[in-house]
Amino acid sequence: MIESHFGRRPGQGRFFVPTTPHLYGLSCGIVLYFFNMKNSVTDGVAIFGGGCFWCTEAVFKMLRGVHSVIPGYAGGSTERPTYEDVCRGGTGHAEVIQVEFNTSVIAYNDLLAVFFATHDPTTPNRQGGDTGPQYRSIILYTTISQKEAAEAFIMDLNASHPQGDRIVTEVKALDRFWLAENYHHDYYAKNPRQPYCELVINPKLDKAKKRFEKLLSNK
Repeated sequence: MIESHFGRRPGQGRFFVPTTPHLYGLSCGIVLYFFNMKNSVTDGVAIFGGGCFWCTEAVFKMLRGVHSVIPGYAGGSTERPTYEDVCRGGTGHAEVIQVEFNTSVIAYNDLLAVFFATHDPTTPNRQGGDTGPQYRSIILYTTISQKEAAEAFIMDLNASHPQGDRIVTEVKALDRFWLAENYHHDYYAKNPRQPYCELVINPKLDKAKKRFEKLLSNK
């Protein structure tokens, strides 16, 4: 089991760095907070990008065994990116969510099933009307087993529809997860009447509820 490092530069976004138990610090004066996930109800961390993180956050918050869903940026090289930076392009980052979950309640493959069913993984740099590399389909694995599971899942999806569009989901190791600005957190819950929420997110939630009823939380 890996340990996880969470840090925050003063006034900047938090990041997540997967590492071995023997890595004790990073440069640049970053303060790190360590915890061993074996001692927590949460023992899994998954990072998914499937378009606008307002959508993916709302979907994954419905699932049982999911402890938290946090929007952020990952997959690029720019440090401490802002929402405006990511929207302008050039950072390499995608809008993603960090999902902390209990593997004894919900499996990583279940999360993959929900992820692929609630966005279009065949359209590069686009989800519906949202276009740009920040909306690309991406999985950032935090363990080798996650990498293998994601690649096998994609292979099975492609094999099941040999004449269909191929999956373009990017699968790569997580470098850092940068926390999104506060106003993005729980966006759907706080703005249910916003047009984007009603027209784009609600249909995704309805689809997920019907298809994954057994995976839904009782909350």
